[in-house]
Amino acid sequence: MNDLLDVILGAFLNVVIEVQQYTFHVIRSFANLFRGPRYLGDTLVQMDVIGVGSLLIICLTGFFTGAVLAMQSAKSLESFGAVGLTGQLVAVSLVRELGPVLSALMVAGRNASGMASEIGSMVVSDQILAMRALGTDPSKKLSTPRLVATVTMLPVLTAIADFIGIFGGYIVSRFLLHISSALYWSTVYHNLSYNDLLEGLLKPFIFGAIIATVGCHCGFRTYGGTQGVGRSTTQAVVAASILIITVDAVITRIVLVFLR
Repeated sequence: MNDLLDVILGAFLNVVIEVQQYTFHVIRSFANLFRGPRYLGDTLVQMDVIGVGSLLIICLTGFFTGAVLAMQSAKSLESFGAVGLTGQLVAVSLVRELGPVLSALMVAGRNASGMASEIGSMVVSDQILAMRALGTDPSKKLSTPRLVATVTMLPVLTAIADFIGIFGGYIVSRFLLHISSALYWSTVYHNLSYNDLLEGLLKPFIFGAIIATVGCHCGFRTYGGTQGVGRSTTQAVVAASILIITVDAVITRIVLVFLR
């Protein structure tokens, strides 16, 4: 019995320590924004890697998500004789929820893992120690540019995913469900409110911060050689995905309470 309690207590303490270290990393990354030097070149490189590099997977995800939403929504609405409202359901579902969350999950899988593996490789090869020896702050050099790039580019990628998804729903509605173009786009336009757009564009900023800070944090805490790099990569994707889904539920609840 005592052994079991020791195991539970040890696991709890590990979680507390991990949360504490992650919190310190987040605070340090944001604090770096207000002091020099500012690595603009590194930030632009990361914006290209995260934004342009993720564009194809974001477009594919958005298009097929919108197409599937249109097919599923039409099947449900058919029993009520309201197939014409397919555009409304596709647009609102994508803009409020699926666009931000799926875009964040795709970027987390592609870029959080890349951040963790890149920084983790630098840790195990002692490049981080060399940076400190040369007077360079690794957090400011590596973490903050990735944070700025992800927070900047994820809302753009989400907006692209939303538009492509609505267009994918239109393709299905027009050519499979035989809904007129005017009806589809009018239901999209008249049923998207300001609060829907606000919620859909607020989430990517927070998700972007989660992706960057989790990926960099997991990279900096890498240990155990190349095997540790793989472990950190996996942890970054899993932790970022869980945090995205959890924070999404919290934001949705807040928006429903205060903005509806």
